[in-house]
Amino acid sequence: MPLTARLPPNSRILLLAGFGGLLLLMLLAALDDIRNIRSIETRSDAVRNSFLERDRLLNRIRSDLYLSGTFVRDYILEPDRAKAEPQRLNFERTRSSLTAALNQFRAAMRRSDQAAFADLTHELNEYWMAIAVGMARQPGANGYAFLRDEIYPRRTQAISIVDRLSTIGEHDLNTRILQVTELFSGFRERVAITMLFALGIGAALAFFTGRRILQYARDAAAHLRDIEQARSELKELSTRLVDAQESERRAISRELHDEVGQSLSALLVSLGNAVAESGASPSPRLAESRQLAEASLRCVRTIALLLRPSMLDDLGLLPALQWQAREVSKRSGMSVTVDAEGVPEELPDDYRTAIYRVVQEALHNSEQHARASMARVTMRVHAGILALSIQDDGCGFDPESARGMGILGMQERIANLGGAFHIESETQGTLVTVRLPLPS
Repeated sequence: MPLTARLPPNSRILLLAGFGGLLLLMLLAALDDIRNIRSIETRSDAVRNSFLERDRLLNRIRSDLYLSGTFVRDYILEPDRAKAEPQRLNFERTRSSLTAALNQFRAAMRRSDQAAFADLTHELNEYWMAIAVGMARQPGANGYAFLRDEIYPRRTQAISIVDRLSTIGEHDLNTRILQVTELFSGFRERVAITMLFALGIGAALAFFTGRRILQYARDAAAHLRDIEQARSELKELSTRLVDAQESERRAISRELHDEVGQSLSALLVSLGNAVAESGASPSPRLAESRQLAEASLRCVRTIALLLRPSMLDDLGLLPALQWQAREVSKRSGMSVTVDAEGVPEELPDDYRTAIYRVVQEALHNSEQHARASMARVTMRVHAGILALSIQDDGCGFDPESARGMGILGMQERIANLGGAFHIESETQGTLVTVRLPLPS
């Protein structure tokens, strides 16, 4: 006989009411759990989307700041204002883009961002004012010093404030992740209470909840890895910019040599034929045109070699340095010697390029600024380390306070290859030393 048949009528009613109440409780708990899960998903998506949008705007602001400094530098250092005008237009477009990003960030920022954003706004105003002063200066009015002392420090300060805003955003993200985690903890407690009435359904809900928690944790870890990767890519930006600059120089040099040089050579041959056909008394204008074509051809070849000497790729580093020494001696009268020992012939292209550019810039400084009468380039290789030194007998300078763009470029090239760069300067000469580990 069924058990319910032996129960009193009142007990049967109570049992039915208990099972009905249990089913109703399970239904309400299930509905409440579904609502909570959707709320947590919505909140988590909102946190993630807010952080991604915030990070995108900060990266855009940071990138526009870097670009604005580059365009201002090109504008100030360009002596021909007609050629500098495109740089000014590029700067105005970059400033408009940065302003739009700031307005978007202002509309979505939180209370924790207000102090840092106010500092950023103030620093940007100072930065724009300094740029306006720099653009109003006459060409050649010591633009390097103005960039170093006025523009770049303010840009660096603004970027540091942007980094501070990024740090605040990461802190807020971690706080909200903790809040989401706390929500999940409360959810698990409610599931545990429900398990007292329905162990099977409660266990299924607990399993489902645990799996979702692990998924959210994996998503958060993956997002943090993406942030670290983005930071690493920003650090590699300077290296890529140097590589892009060198590639562009190589392309321009080849175009000048192959296209313009060949056209001028053909023009020179044609003018020579015309002079020969004119007989014993060629036209003075024809002879003048031939001389002009010869001068233009020499100028184009010199520019192509200065941009990227073909012998650096064809013959190697040492012949290119020896050619550079001869050109400097021929142009300035300064005695330049190259002493190399143990340097391998097959160096990677980035090593050859970096060493050549460092020597080129050092000799340029010796010629233009130090007014030296003698310079010596020495290269030695020992235990996998290439030691390079460029020494002159010109007037010295203070390396700490007089670092121009050329010195910074040399230092950055060597640092990108993991080497060490150092300058010693006295009243009777300057010594540039480089220690560069060679690839195995």
